[in-house]
Amino acid sequence: MTFKESLTTLPQYILPHHPLSRLMRQLTHSNNKTWKNLFIKQIASHYGVNMDEAIDSDINAYRSFNQFFTRELKPGVRAIANEKGDIASPADGTVSQAGDITEGNIIQAKGKSYTATDLLGGDEERAAPFKNGKFTTIYLSPKDYHRLHMPLNGTLQEMIHVPGRLFSVNAATANSVPRLFARNERVVAIFDTEIGPMALVLVGAIFVASIETVWHGEVTPPTVKDIRSWQYIRKNAPKLKRGEEMGRFNMGSTIIVLYGNDVMKWEDGFVAGKEVQLGEKMGHTLI
Repeated sequence: MTFKESLTTLPQYILPHHPLSRLMRQLTHSNNKTWKNLFIKQIASHYGVNMDEAIDSDINAYRSFNQFFTRELKPGVRAIANEKGDIASPADGTVSQAGDITEGNIIQAKGKSYTATDLLGGDEERAAPFKNGKFTTIYLSPKDYHRLHMPLNGTLQEMIHVPGRLFSVNAATANSVPRLFARNERVVAIFDTEIGPMALVLVGAIFVASIETVWHGEVTPPTVKDIRSWQYIRKNAPKLKRGEEMGRFNMGSTIIVLYGNDVMKWEDGFVAGKEVQLGEKMGHTLI
């Protein structure tokens, strides 16, 4: 952790994370044409958003900034890895970390880690299948597409909403705040796949107004004090195919993907710092 990272991070400990995020939600959902067009233009210009990829490239077509931020892409703009055994990236973004889960410990940054048990809501039985498995953390910046898609075919088993703080999830904060991803509010979706359990963890952050899934709609807000969970009976459980949309961030954040032991392997070069696109092959199954 550098001195600059400390200066960036320390004020976040005292900020009112949730009130600020509620305010941002109001602003990003505003239908005021002047406000939302100005906001869209500034973000698109500053971050280099490629509007040619969007189904609608005209900013006037979006009723609110949030509708722009969660814009749909044109069909075919992202090729989904579809060979047998391919594991597709769930999002556009940058790989923050990728590697092994060692005795339940997941690397956050150099010298910092957290446990799969804490990440998944404190239930050791829920985390057990991932004890010596694989993980990746993908950070979505404001320029990225903010819908999340399935890496593999899967049947939903459980969804968990874990309340928490809303620290920023950028690199500086990841290098500075201990157990960052196990402290922030998050939504966990556990799927049964051809290679066993797969956990998709949608991590909230400051100014992330809400997290949605396609089967439930908006999960957060509301922000609650206690962990909530939903069980899905197999015959009625949502079944999603590789590449199919599973959720979205209303404002940007991070997705973490967990797999079990000896069931998959990351692609060579799939390492911290790599920029990825939705659907890109990031690994392959071993069974």
